[in-house]
Amino acid sequence: MKNESVVSEFILLGLSSLPELDMVLFPVFLLMYIISMTGNIVIITITNLDPALNTPMYFFLGNLSFLDVLCVTSTIPNMLVNFISKNKVISFHGCVVQMFVFTAAMDTEFLLLTLMSLDRYLAICNPLRYKNIMSRRSCFFMSSIVWSFGFCSSTYHTSSTFRLSFCASNKINHFFCEIPQILAISCSDTHINELVLIITDVILGVFCFICIFTSYAFIIHAVLNIRSAEGKKKAFSTCASHITVVLLFYGTLIFAYFKPSSGNSSDMDKGISVLYTIVIPMLNPLLYSLRNKEVKDSIKKVIFKRNSF
Repeated sequence: MKNESVVSEFILLGLSSLPELDMVLFPVFLLMYIISMTGNIVIITITNLDPALNTPMYFFLGNLSFLDVLCVTSTIPNMLVNFISKNKVISFHGCVVQMFVFTAAMDTEFLLLTLMSLDRYLAICNPLRYKNIMSRRSCFFMSSIVWSFGFCSSTYHTSSTFRLSFCASNKINHFFCEIPQILAISCSDTHINELVLIITDVILGVFCFICIFTSYAFIIHAVLNIRSAEGKKKAFSTCASHITVVLLFYGTLIFAYFKPSSGNSSDMDKGISVLYTIVIPMLNPLLYSLRNKEVKDSIKKVIFKRNSF
């Protein structure tokens, strides 16, 4: 059994079993990857270069964009290679790295979105103390805690997953190395792994959702008490992009966990995974740039500065 459990590589079955469909999907996902990387790198650049965006909200936005870069880079390049390759393999260590980076990015994003809602709550509901509470030092401290938790959580899940034995098959019915699909092909007892994974997901998901919901309940109450229509509009506009991102992120994950079971569940799982691994990271910078005047002005400023040289 020990000899059989030695696996040097895995086979990723991908999104489709039809080779002709792979050639159609390749340019689609390549374009999505380019859009995602370009948009998120632009957000990271302008939040660091433009002094007008040197605020906690945009500091956290830069962190979110960096997480999205990690998310798409850990999954899409290998997927693109497999689209045009006959041998859809990933090395054992490559699978470990891919799972670690993706899981860390996802766990960190839960907490970062919560931190961003706290920032909006303090800015709108407690504006007089906002600058003191959300100082640059405080922002670095809170973001470091969020990142540390995400990477510690990923370290545990990744190490416990790859300590299992793989003696039945090395074929993964997915387009990247995600924890549930790896557990599915293990011949070890995975009950503890699955239980800890569920507990982590519930704690992260429920805790973060309650915090975000509570923050926006107070925000809505505070905004409704603003007398001027212009003041209400300005307050809501600073939250609109974040609310949209949260709804997309949580809506996708809730559907993934509570969808009805069916015979095509594996194909549905892949489709849902495409949403939260590729589509949402691609949409995030577009939502923040299209719905935010400060971000649009900063992008124009950076473009005009480059053209002037």
